Amino acid sequence: MIASLTVNNVALIERAEVTFGAGLNILSGETGAGKSILIDAIKFLLGGRVAKDFVRGDFADVSGIIRIANTAVIATLAELGVEAETGEELLINRTLNAQGRSLCRINGRQVTNRVLKEVAAFLVDIHSQHEHQSLLNSARHIDLLDQFCGAELERLKAELAELIADYREILKEIREIEGAPGQREAQLEIWEFQMREIKAANLKLEEEDELTIKRNRLSAADKLHKNANEALFRLNGGNFDTNSATDQIGKALTLVMDLAKWDESQKNLEERLREVAIQLADISEELGTYTKDLDSDPLELEKIENRLDVIYRIKKKYRADIPEILKLAEEIEQKLERNLNIEEELLALKARRKESLRAISAKCNEMSAIRRKEADIVQVQIQEILKELGMKDVEFAISMEKQATFTAAGNDNLEFMISPNLGESLKPLSQIASGGEMSRVMLAMKTIIADNIGTLIFDEIDAGVSGRTAQQVAEKLAHIAKNRQILCITHLPQIAAMADNHFLISKEVANNQTLTQVTELDYRGSIAELARLIGGAEITQTTVIAATEMKDMGLARKKTHCH
Repeated sequence: MIASLTVNNVALIERAEVTFGAGLNILSGETGAGKSILIDAIKFLLGGRVAKDFVRGDFADVSGIIRIANTAVIATLAELGVEAETGEELLINRTLNAQGRSLCRINGRQVTNRVLKEVAAFLVDIHSQHEHQSLLNSARHIDLLDQFCGAELERLKAELAELIADYREILKEIREIEGAPGQREAQLEIWEFQMREIKAANLKLEEEDELTIKRNRLSAADKLHKNANEALFRLNGGNFDTNSATDQIGKALTLVMDLAKWDESQKNLEERLREVAIQLADISEELGTYTKDLDSDPLELEKIENRLDVIYRIKKKYRADIPEILKLAEEIEQKLERNLNIEEELLALKARRKESLRAISAKCNEMSAIRRKEADIVQVQIQEILKELGMKDVEFAISMEKQATFTAAGNDNLEFMISPNLGESLKPLSQIASGGEMSRVMLAMKTIIADNIGTLIFDEIDAGVSGRTAQQVAEKLAHIAKNRQILCITHLPQIAAMADNHFLISKEVANNQTLTQVTELDYRGSIAELARLIGGAEITQTTVIAATEMKDMGLARKKTHCH
């Protein structure tokens, strides 16, 4: 159950701290006072999406303490990474800044919004006003029934999703092979042309870099010859040149050798200079070899330029480098080889398609069996609850038929049927049910579906309900609240009178700002609010007496009818 809620900077709520109790918690107040804002804050806390105007100022912050009362959810929470024990409290906090970034924490540990939503699904069930519309849309009925069918159906749905994905992949491969008329032949011609073109280019890895280096060398051959010969001349000079570097280094070495002969401290200098002379001789030899090997053949240069032109053109055409083009050639070759055995492959794919459809059909049948079994139970339970809610002659049924096509939900076509009155035949719920009947059907479904959930939240479950029916709905809510916590927004005094805990939502103006306030009502405060619900804006002695009588009768009925 939700033990407490702290809301900061949410829409019209600047700050609110609410301590909820066990049983039936009623939220009432004038239209527009902000009751739904409080429910929106709880939805946000539990991972729901919110409107743009949800954040007041720079950021919104909502915290809640949820007490775990049911041992059935402990193992499930553990699988989601949330360790808890029966009776333990979970501290959930979620913030949202004005830029739309949210942060979620459970017991101080940051979690993703997906994990938060999965955890919350086992703790709180929220019925919002728009859920009535799901009863009007028969396509949604299967989703509502599936909520009763448990983990086994969810497992089958996951397996069906994998089978459908495989089936679609098989269809894709078949379409690629068969293609449109003439498309396959045209594609083969393109692949064959590309293969011939790439093979003719005779591409090799690193060839382009090697050719580029060689072209640059040949293009600059004259300059290379000139520079190499001049460098060689400066090193060695002519036959009688005494100013060359080699000659000068040799003379310097002779002098240093004589120096070291008389002064051993210069022996190291002699060795270093001797190493320079040796290196200089090696350099001269390499330069001599280099000048002999230099080739300035213009025919060779033209040949390289032509080869590079072939490489550039094919790279430009395929918009790829050489490794990518070679990889493309391998893929095309594989496709062409595959095409040689295409008829055999097509037959194999069609056999796989048939087997895939058989597996999908079998899985759909398993899902149907679970739904049929659960539907037989649920329709009886809903019918019994509806009778408790004043529809004494009601008949409720869940119609299931097979459809030719399948989706991720299987191939069941499902619709809720109802006969509100004696002698009337069953008809689709969406065609004949009134607003009040819709509310009672939804209340009946929530009563059953939330069997292991500690808290139910109803945002105006009483839509279209009045008079004696309102009283019956109130008694049903009070009865459900004996075993779990209920938070309920209502405008009906019959329901509000059954409150175990009553909260007034009101608007106040302070410092030129309109703010929503949440006030817990005592017995007298609850009487005053009931009087307002009964009589409207003007509270008279008569409405106060009626409110008091209604409150006392509500307390009495809870003792006698709701145990």
